[in-house]
Amino acid sequence: MEKQQKTEIRQPWDASREVPIIQNEQMPRKRVLCLKWFSCAVVGILVFILALLSKTSFLLLITSGNNQTKSVHSDKKTSSLLGIGFVLAGPNVLLLLKSIWKFIFKSAVMPCKKTVCWVLCVEFLVALGAAVLTIVSMPQFDIVTNVMILNSVTILSAVFQVVAECLAKERKRFIMMPVSSIVLIILGYILFAVSFLIIEESSLQVKISVGFAIVGTIFVSLNWWENYSTLFDVSFLADISNDIARSRNVVGIISSLMRILVTAAVLGAYVPLSGQDWKSVSFFIPAVVVSLVAIQIVSSALCRWFVVVACKMHALRCSFLMPMYLASITVLAVALVPVAIMPLGPKQNSTYCENVQETSDGIWMDMMMSDVKRTLCVRNIVRNVRSEGLACMGISALTWWLGLILSTIYVWYLRIHRIERTQDLFVGRMYEGAFLEQSMLLNTRFEIRKKIIEKQKQEKESIKVFLCGTMWHETYDEMMKIIISMFRLDKYRPKTKITKNKDKQEEQIKSDVEFEFHIYFDDAFKDNDNGRHANEYAETLVEVLTEVYTIFIVENPSIFKEMPTLRSQKIIQTPYGGRLEYTLPKGNVLMVHLKDKHLIRHKKRWSQIMYLYYILGWRLDRRYFKIEKDNTYILALDGDTDFQPSAVMLLIDRLKLYPEVGAACGSIHPTGTGPMVWYQKFEYAVGHWLQKSAEHVLGCVLCSPGCFSLFRGSALMDDNIMKRYTTKATEASHHVQYDHGEDRWLCTLLLQQGWRVEYNAASDAYTNAPQEFKEFYNQRRRWGPSTMANTIDLLGSGGLTSERNSSISKPYILYQIISMAASILGPATICLLIAGSFVFIFQMGTNTALALAVVPPAVYLILCFKLRSDTQITIAAVMSVCYAFLMAGTILSIIGDLIRNNTFMTPSGLFLIGMVVLYLTTAALHPQEFSLVIYGLLYFLCIPSGYLLLAIYSIVNMNNVSWGTRETGGQAKTAAVGAIKKHILQAGCCKCLCLGSREDANEEIPKPETTTGTEKVQVQVPLETKRSRNGSLSDCAWIEHLKESYDFHKSTLTKDENDFWKDLQKKYLEPLKESKEQQDTIANDLRELRNKVAFVFFFCNALWLVATFFLQAIGDYISIKIPKVYPNGTHSTTETFSLDPIALMFLLSFALLLIMQFFAMLYHRIYTLIHFVAYVDTEIKDLRKYSIPNVDSSIQHENKEPDTSLFFHNPSTPRGSVTLV
Repeated sequence: MEKQQKTEIRQPWDASREVPIIQNEQMPRKRVLCLKWFSCAVVGILVFILALLSKTSFLLLITSGNNQTKSVHSDKKTSSLLGIGFVLAGPNVLLLLKSIWKFIFKSAVMPCKKTVCWVLCVEFLVALGAAVLTIVSMPQFDIVTNVMILNSVTILSAVFQVVAECLAKERKRFIMMPVSSIVLIILGYILFAVSFLIIEESSLQVKISVGFAIVGTIFVSLNWWENYSTLFDVSFLADISNDIARSRNVVGIISSLMRILVTAAVLGAYVPLSGQDWKSVSFFIPAVVVSLVAIQIVSSALCRWFVVVACKMHALRCSFLMPMYLASITVLAVALVPVAIMPLGPKQNSTYCENVQETSDGIWMDMMMSDVKRTLCVRNIVRNVRSEGLACMGISALTWWLGLILSTIYVWYLRIHRIERTQDLFVGRMYEGAFLEQSMLLNTRFEIRKKIIEKQKQEKESIKVFLCGTMWHETYDEMMKIIISMFRLDKYRPKTKITKNKDKQEEQIKSDVEFEFHIYFDDAFKDNDNGRHANEYAETLVEVLTEVYTIFIVENPSIFKEMPTLRSQKIIQTPYGGRLEYTLPKGNVLMVHLKDKHLIRHKKRWSQIMYLYYILGWRLDRRYFKIEKDNTYILALDGDTDFQPSAVMLLIDRLKLYPEVGAACGSIHPTGTGPMVWYQKFEYAVGHWLQKSAEHVLGCVLCSPGCFSLFRGSALMDDNIMKRYTTKATEASHHVQYDHGEDRWLCTLLLQQGWRVEYNAASDAYTNAPQEFKEFYNQRRRWGPSTMANTIDLLGSGGLTSERNSSISKPYILYQIISMAASILGPATICLLIAGSFVFIFQMGTNTALALAVVPPAVYLILCFKLRSDTQITIAAVMSVCYAFLMAGTILSIIGDLIRNNTFMTPSGLFLIGMVVLYLTTAALHPQEFSLVIYGLLYFLCIPSGYLLLAIYSIVNMNNVSWGTRETGGQAKTAAVGAIKKHILQAGCCKCLCLGSREDANEEIPKPETTTGTEKVQVQVPLETKRSRNGSLSDCAWIEHLKESYDFHKSTLTKDENDFWKDLQKKYLEPLKESKEQQDTIANDLRELRNKVAFVFFFCNALWLVATFFLQAIGDYISIKIPKVYPNGTHSTTETFSLDPIALMFLLSFALLLIMQFFAMLYHRIYTLIHFVAYVDTEIKDLRKYSIPNVDSSIQHENKEPDTSLFFHNPSTPRGSVTLV
């Protein structure tokens, strides 16, 4: 149905409306909360189980070192002590490896001498205390004492908390908890000493162990000094803390080495002093000890990781604190209940301690439980049931446990950001092997009340987000998508909200995130008989804005009342053309900048420079540059991008809480119908699932697509970024790198300057993709060379970039080099794949098959140098169909070969099965996109077209710098919007691998348009204007024309802004004027560049093919024989498979890349879930605050509840509809 322009605003009596198909896409709150609570419950259970395993295995290991126990023979007790040493050293070894890795590939800042001395002293005392406590003292005690004495390491932390609260001069209501903790821990020490030294007569060794235990716990409690150092008004401690934070990697190496050396020294000295020797562990360590050590180290590391996950998911109380608090009690119950009820001997009427077996033979667990009982029965107060002694033992255990709770109760009230860094949650080291739950609790960052209030004030600072979309020749439906998305965001976060306070007085609450919308419309004017008018595309945009405005201005469509009138909108004449200003229903502002290409430079990059300098250069400098530069973000959009508010908020999280992130992008989903769109849907999905996630985890995302990316204002204003982005293309390589890949080039500038670019998989955006084969090839003809140029530029400066950018390491540079090499050798690899297809299907020789596989691409390569681009694409389309049939035959042939050989353990079978399993598993981890695997078969059939023919076409035609899509030379009539929609195909938005911007399509054919081969260079000469005066509008005819059709109020710019636009035009944005000679020079330079690149590109592929050909010709002499293996594991004695070394090397390299990407994807999926759950927990509160619509005071609603549903796209929704939430 054709959309006709409406020339008048709908009257109040005209109640019936014709509106776009709008669907309410909301994820129900109950489903979201169920997901949240399920995730938190799973994490909490895992934390509890792992903490239980860690503590139980460690205590059993200590019990096995007691001289009274039997599970480890008396002459093997040294192995138990050695196991305790391994447990103490385990976290230090992990920290050492992590710090060395970061020291080599990231930061290598050295600490000052006083910091090194302080760290060495503190770490020496802590390591000494831990080793003496666990190796010397605890093996002498019973299980109850050992379980609870570890809780007494909180003594100094409680003291520091009291001092910090006193110095803060705040209300002292929280000070009683650490004071009570100190009292309880000291009481526990007293009862502990009384029990062993007074009530029962202990041996000298036990008495010494009591003293060592108390001193050891005090030494260990020094470990968390850094958590409180900044709270004291002591410059020495503050300087050391700042220096440690600056040189964390070197400090980690020093501290871990000190811990390991001290633990080894204590262990080495204590073994001979205790009358034992090392000979018993020279050749054999009991399996019990090895098992306990392995369980303890693995469970502790996993428990620590899940604790971090629980904190980041905002499940602090239920998934972190409660499991940690209950761990000691549960371990005590697990240890005591079984030994209290199990029959340990044949005597039925004997006492508890008389019923202990003396043999060391039996089930391992029974033996350990017997040992636990023996440690209790050694004590006189248990053996003789002395009530005063048992009371001292029980009360001391209880006071230590309560002391731990009271000294860490501040964690219960800890305020956590929506997403939080681990280093901001926990201070200092990873964890302590012997004190897992105590170290995780005490390591949690301590904040006094004053700091919390200051932090809350900082969080209330508003974030300013400018949404900047670029348009050119978008259709009505495409414009409708982005405009509705903007209005939806305006409704989601009103500029201000009027509510009633406790005194029932109205007050205005400012939104935590302020939005301002900008649309930069290229070539928005046309010449008319009576002057300069807005063209039909600009008028279509005005019509869309008016229509959407009438939809969103109605608060409740179900209530029949007078239609509210639209606010008076402004129309302004500007030095660059004109501007339309709208005040949206919820108070945010939308500006439409109509560009006249005769007044200001057109094309997308120059539109971006317009809004960068307008917003970051003039607006911020004039208003609040010094205050809000870091809190100002720019969301780059294309003219057809469809997104939900949640997608924007998730990107804001990344920039708000990670100051080194300069840009963040979401997951881009192509829309449309037809085989080309289906192919691109799977291509985009795989690119996001594997490549984008791997880039994010291993280093940095190389390209943040211009169709939906959030940029930090201070990053864009950094040196060598925004200024260099204004560079005019003067060389052939500039046209390829700058103008055809501006989003990737901007990200390259950010990375080279040290900023990080990230990918958020939970942030979804939708945009149109090419639906025709020709459009697709022309789009990728631009993206391919620009991607290669920017990647080579980044790799060329890899050494300097890795020094500036801590997220880009030398291994990541190597990863990108391998990926680039795989991309360059793609055509030759596809030829080898086709040759293999010939061998499978036609049973021909390998060399003959290789020759036949190379001939068609070689012929196509020659034709591309001779024929016009349209003819090249036609030939490629025909060859793509032929190759698709060949690939289908290949699949069936591989399956038949597996059946014929009675095994799938062949190189081709393993490769095919491995790829299918990997993609299915990856898709299963993205359940909302799992249906896209259906298009995987089409993607496989089109591999030769996408990686062979397209590569040839892109390289040979890289000198053709025309845009290739949306090039509708004629001017469509305003009344024929439907015809425009029909004939202007929906062009793509962003590349799968680069995920480049689709709104690049707002550019016209550049002047130096060149073609290939024998085609003549065609130069587009700027049209002469029909205006009466050069460089300015002859009149305001366009304003009067729009005022007649729409309700606009004429306004003017301030003198300052008018002067700014004139200065900006003069310096950066004057229309390009190039002579015929300059255009010819650029065209020749582009052709020479094409020839050089094509020679290097295809020469590398030829070398790969020639090497393979000769290796196959040599045959069995150098081929690698692989025995034939049947599914049951048996080997064939006569049959083998052969692989040449190059093929094997390529397969292994490709498999290694896929494995790295797969595990990076797993890691990224976990943290995406964490971010999503945290977003759900915090955003519901903000929705209650900002998203409640204002209700007309004349209408009373009963049981009015705020709508706190979250807004997410449903990918299964038909893309023909437009979403309104």
